[in-house]
Amino acid sequence: MSDNQTQSDLQKRIIKQARAARLAAPAIASSPLEQRNRALEAMAQALLDHRGPITEANALDVADAQKDVANGSLGAAFVDRLTLSEKRLGSMVSALRELVAAPDPIGAEDQAWMRPNGLRVAKRRIPLGVIGIIYEARPNVTSDAAALCIKAGNAVVLKGGRRALRSNRAVVHALRQGLEAAGLPADVLQFIDSPQRQSVQTLLEQEDYVDLIIPRGGEGLVRYVSQHSRIPVIKHYKGVCHVYLDASAKAQRSVDIMLNAKVQRPSVCNAAETLLVHTSRADDLLPQVAQALVEAGVTLHADERAMAALKGRFGDKCVPATEDDLYAEYLSLDIAVAVVDGLDEAVAHIQRYGSEHTEAIVTEDYSNAEAFLNRVNSSVVLVNASTRFSDGGQLGLGAEIGISTTKLHAFGPMGLKELTTTKFVIRGDGQVRP
Repeated sequence: MSDNQTQSDLQKRIIKQARAARLAAPAIASSPLEQRNRALEAMAQALLDHRGPITEANALDVADAQKDVANGSLGAAFVDRLTLSEKRLGSMVSALRELVAAPDPIGAEDQAWMRPNGLRVAKRRIPLGVIGIIYEARPNVTSDAAALCIKAGNAVVLKGGRRALRSNRAVVHALRQGLEAAGLPADVLQFIDSPQRQSVQTLLEQEDYVDLIIPRGGEGLVRYVSQHSRIPVIKHYKGVCHVYLDASAKAQRSVDIMLNAKVQRPSVCNAAETLLVHTSRADDLLPQVAQALVEAGVTLHADERAMAALKGRFGDKCVPATEDDLYAEYLSLDIAVAVVDGLDEAVAHIQRYGSEHTEAIVTEDYSNAEAFLNRVNSSVVLVNASTRFSDGGQLGLGAEIGISTTKLHAFGPMGLKELTTTKFVIRGDGQVRP
């Protein structure tokens, strides 16, 4: 078979899957909450029933990845993300069961009002339709994403990374059995079973069948999807998150927040990447916070004013910052440090170098706190709290599909409600328009 024939067959298969998801979508959208919850429970049980085949498939994926780690073409951290341990598989099951307890995101009327002519107008929550999710080598995302979409009444088309192909295939097989056991069509969950990059492009062209694309992965993946999709995309390029220590910031509170924001889990998108310090605190507060960060293993990339304030006391753990350092999403034990003249300069710095993800201010000044909240237009803005709270679970949304830095149609952590939209429902009594 020629390459052209192979590509043509792949495209036809993906188009068929997208169409099948569209045809199945009304069944999940109109299903009662009790049936969707039964499906989630059945999907959880199916993961347990199929844990043997799932772990065997995952072991093959991990073995291939370990070969690439050995030859230097892949980082060791990748293997950890790929591995489905007994504990991680248990967490996948628990996540499905926790969603059962979540309230129904569809059917509620968010707003209602009466018009002078007697028409009763309301906005009712409805599913988005068919959601395409493109992600990298985290097999746990397969069940998490499928469950969130189904709870919100959506059909879903999944495209996972090629290195997790066997794992994802086994997980999806189990999940589809769970759907059927609950009386829902298995076609509401589609999985593109191909490692070829062309499969992503084909999915991104199915605007007749797919309503929204959500990419989950590195900046390269998100930019590729955004540039090539004919379908609306929820984007999250990177998280360049800032913490600004205002003139009135308390020392211990500043240390505690910075250590949590930077050190607790540096490889995630809501970890702090830049520390901003008011110039009046450069000589007392900055050295204290810097000392705590360096003792925790953090390297400081300091601008000229911060370098002068720190007076070379941290050796090779404090290096001069370049312009690129101020834009960087390190995802490591590194942080950019800059001294600013006040709130105006802090806000301007965030606007120039930030990614509209998450920003925090540490202050005892109510006016400055409110000004920061009003003027910084990132998806999450905090006062006297760590950037690590930029998370659906931490904010009370329950499980999340990701964090959006796109203002349309969702901005910030996306829970079940963000996987729905609204329609107008109008109740009349014979009114006609004059």
